[in-house]
Amino acid sequence: MEKLILLGTGNAGVTECYNTCFAILSEDKYFLVDAGGGNGILTQLKHAKISLNALHHVFVSHSHTDHILGVIWVMRMIGAKMAEKNYCGNLNIYCHNDLVDKLISMAKFTLTNNITKLIGERIIIHSLEDGDSREILDYNVQFFDIHSKKLTQFGFSLFLKNGKRFTFIGDEPYNESEYQYANQVDWLLHEAFCLYSERDIFSPYKKHHATVKEACETAEKLNIKNLVLYHTEDKNILQRKELYTKEGTPFYSGSLFVPDDLEVIDL
Repeated sequence: MEKLILLGTGNAGVTECYNTCFAILSEDKYFLVDAGGGNGILTQLKHAKISLNALHHVFVSHSHTDHILGVIWVMRMIGAKMAEKNYCGNLNIYCHNDLVDKLISMAKFTLTNNITKLIGERIIIHSLEDGDSREILDYNVQFFDIHSKKLTQFGFSLFLKNGKRFTFIGDEPYNESEYQYANQVDWLLHEAFCLYSERDIFSPYKKHHATVKEACETAEKLNIKNLVLYHTEDKNILQRKELYTKEGTPFYSGSLFVPDDLEVIDL
């Protein structure tokens, strides 16, 4: 069975949970999407029982620190395994064109030569343009520009092996340019920075984010079957699931998920 593993669910400034990143599990293989803001990704992978040896595909949505820095740690640890001949195959990293040079530069500034020399040989960085497709874990994954107001950011859409469609639209609110990828999908991942009732506290609009209410209204309009909310604040971490579900349910008739870190959802 295919599963969604939420490795982290918080926004950039959280301290009570990890930054938003997740993995799709299919037949003991993993597709990692973003990696959070540091070596905490190694802890999350350990707790999720995801072996680095089973990780061969990573997508980086954009260059914000809470999404990209953990990728350098993944490169470091897997690169070390490669150098020690303890890793089979290649590590494939997918990102939009603007990110390729940034990733390589970050690696060269922070990693040792025995790892950076593997870039292009066994650590393969795949450059993406809007609308490109790649075969990953036997999925045909279509990547798209979300037309961010802040910097270039990509999302993706794929059909699961059970025929259901899964779409990730990054960490900004849905916009109409994503309609073909998001309309009537079975699974939509949408950010929800905070409760609508607490918008004056967290100022989501200044950061170009949405609230729970607005994310649910969007999902209802698009006829989404299953909505997963992530990239949240952590002030209400112990009550987050209850509070977000309570606010969102009146505006959305599908299945609403407000996962905690390391929660696993059957797709």
